[in-house]
Amino acid sequence: MVVYWLLFAFFALGASIEQPFRMQGKSTLILTAGAIVLAALIGLRYGVGSDWVPYAAMYRRAGILSLESVLRQTDPGYQLLNWSVQQVGLGLWAVNIICGTIFSWGLLRFCRNQPLPWLAFAAAISYLGIVVAMGYTRQAVALGIILAGLAAVEKGASGLRFATYVAVAALFHRTAVMVLPLVAFSSERTRLLNFLVAVAVVVLAYDLFLSSSLTWFFSLYLDTEMSSQGAAIRVALVTIPAVVFLFNRKRFDFPVREDRIWRNFALAALVALVALFTVRSTTAVDRVSLYLLPLEIVILARIPLAFRSPIFAKLAVIALSGAILSVWMTFAVNAQYWLPYRLFPIGERINLTTRPH
Repeated sequence: MVVYWLLFAFFALGASIEQPFRMQGKSTLILTAGAIVLAALIGLRYGVGSDWVPYAAMYRRAGILSLESVLRQTDPGYQLLNWSVQQVGLGLWAVNIICGTIFSWGLLRFCRNQPLPWLAFAAAISYLGIVVAMGYTRQAVALGIILAGLAAVEKGASGLRFATYVAVAALFHRTAVMVLPLVAFSSERTRLLNFLVAVAVVVLAYDLFLSSSLTWFFSLYLDTEMSSQGAAIRVALVTIPAVVFLFNRKRFDFPVREDRIWRNFALAALVALVALFTVRSTTAVDRVSLYLLPLEIVILARIPLAFRSPIFAKLAVIALSGAILSVWMTFAVNAQYWLPYRLFPIGERINLTTRPH
């Protein structure tokens, strides 16, 4: 628990003293160093995360499969990474280091685009950086790549370039393609053309990434009516910022394209809220809603500027982020799989049947 609080405190302290739009010099280097530490903690964890055992099994299986067989597996990017690490004789820690680096790189790029980068990191670390990145490895990599793609779009990248980011992300978790329409509809083209482009993108993405695994998705999450204990909290993490943004769009003063992107994310968050009470499987809603977490970062990080009370609002955002971390560690059913934090014992064999204690 202490490791998580120290990590959060590092970014919270930086957020409390930073000035808007003044990210340069030592501040940039220190924030980058913080991202490197995050990548190391993600990569060198041992037995941390509720999916640790299944991921260890994937790593072991990649060591006995041929390259051709590995590339036929679900999420071939992640499977290829496991296979490659096995070929050079490294352990699961190396796979996690690479995944943690990709996630932290994307998060850093995205946060540095915000007017208050340290505050953006503090808002992200309490859930996205600790729970998601240290628990859902494949989706964390996909999210890191998507965050980097969103950062590129904020700097003027085309929709086609963003689609490339999503395509790479989908190699690690195919559900990443669900982000594509949210950005496709942000173009300044006519509504009809936007609609046609979005339909074409969705159809192409489905054909390339989802058609072979959609049956599995429905049978695993929907037909079996799987439920996630914390789904309501995770959906709340995106719906509350969505409501704040939709009722105060002018205050946030986004450029036109970014305003449309975050409008789409906000509307998708409201759809997730409705689905939480209407779809049989809350796990399905939970997994999809993870891709909406960039909305939480960008809105919380801009609240001090939107409501023109930089000191009070900044402290309120830091306190809220700390409360999210505290509530999760205290009350989340699965928090036991993150506590305490453990470092990977290099060279130790991985037990696939029991968790390390």
